[in-house]
Amino acid sequence: MGVDLRQVVAGILTITMFVMLGQMLHRDYFDSLQEKAQGDAHDIEFEGSRVSVKDNLVGAVEGSKGPWMDDNNQLNPCWPTLLSDEAVSSKGYVTFSLTNGPEYHISQITDAVMVAKHLGATLVLPDIRGSKPGDERNFEDIYDADKLIKSLKNVIKVVKQLPEEVSLRDIAIVKVPTRVTEDYIKENIDPIFKSKGSIRVATYFPSVNLRKSSQDGETDPVACLAMFGSLELQPQLKAVVESMIERLKTHSRKTGGRFIAVDLRIDLLEKKHCHSTGLVGSKTCYNAQEIAVFLRKLGFSGDTTMYLTQPRWDSSLNILKDIFPKTFTKEAIMPASKKSKYLESESSEYENVIDFYISSRSDVFVPAISGLFYANIVGKRIALGKPQVLVPAEISETSSLATDFISPYISKKNHLAYSCFC
Repeated sequence: MGVDLRQVVAGILTITMFVMLGQMLHRDYFDSLQEKAQGDAHDIEFEGSRVSVKDNLVGAVEGSKGPWMDDNNQLNPCWPTLLSDEAVSSKGYVTFSLTNGPEYHISQITDAVMVAKHLGATLVLPDIRGSKPGDERNFEDIYDADKLIKSLKNVIKVVKQLPEEVSLRDIAIVKVPTRVTEDYIKENIDPIFKSKGSIRVATYFPSVNLRKSSQDGETDPVACLAMFGSLELQPQLKAVVESMIERLKTHSRKTGGRFIAVDLRIDLLEKKHCHSTGLVGSKTCYNAQEIAVFLRKLGFSGDTTMYLTQPRWDSSLNILKDIFPKTFTKEAIMPASKKSKYLESESSEYENVIDFYISSRSDVFVPAISGLFYANIVGKRIALGKPQVLVPAEISETSSLATDFISPYISKKNHLAYSCFC
């Protein structure tokens, strides 16, 4: 029986097309946002795992953890037991308010505790004030009051309210620089306290830098306790945060339950006018496209789950979702029954706190914006043994290693937290 030459040619073409299709599907393709250079595939060592480099893009070898790093063991507090008996307090009081969000609350609590301790005064539980006039909440709406009082019982006395016999008109307002020292308190605040009997502390921030320096000396153990051992979310809000974290982990099955949190807020990006820091490839903030390219060049796959601090979805974030489809903001992962209380109120205080605590607990944190939010998140993560904080940069090569972009706070161990934890 003769063979039809046309059938033979058609069969060869069909086989060739299937081979080409298989190669296209197998290729580690990253869309037209970046140009790929051709090269041979090879493996390298990264954080104890094998990663592959093909066409100059970093990717995980099957069975490896790729660009993800393991958590360290949770650190232990270095500060000793401060007072063995009940704290001694004077007849005077120190009052204050928490303002501007959780990244400021930590410093404000720490400074107020330091002032009360070194004056021998009683601390009054603060209220919480938002950015809008009249936007006030009780401390217990967000934080655990009993936890704070108990944690500080050997340091200072804390009361929930100012006694009625103390007139607000008799309380002097004192501005205090953040990271206030005992010497500053004795020299500048103690005379006012002795004269007035009670004071109201207002912390100001000469710097949002939390680096320790040789001039700082040893960090006061009272400050360490206040900064890392006193603030905890109240139970209902804590349960909401935990449910959102579990939802993110559920979406992250293909990456072993790991997820990334990115502090990326469109309103702040528009205000900051991102500019170069003077270092090659480094800026003060990054937009969604730049974050997407940065993480992709580090080898994070399209299956990576990502949480954004942006309050609501914005069209400028679409490019990020195109590359990382499992990208979420709060409204997508919060239980429906909780949205009316935590997302639909006029105040953004709840949302800011939720962002802060999810960012502290994520497997990777990426600050698209520099500032105190980033600095205090790093401190919380150091305490929790979660070192993978990746500071974005413009990567000139088509791929790079995540370890090259670990926050200097961690790589150089120069964050204040390292003075408080062992």
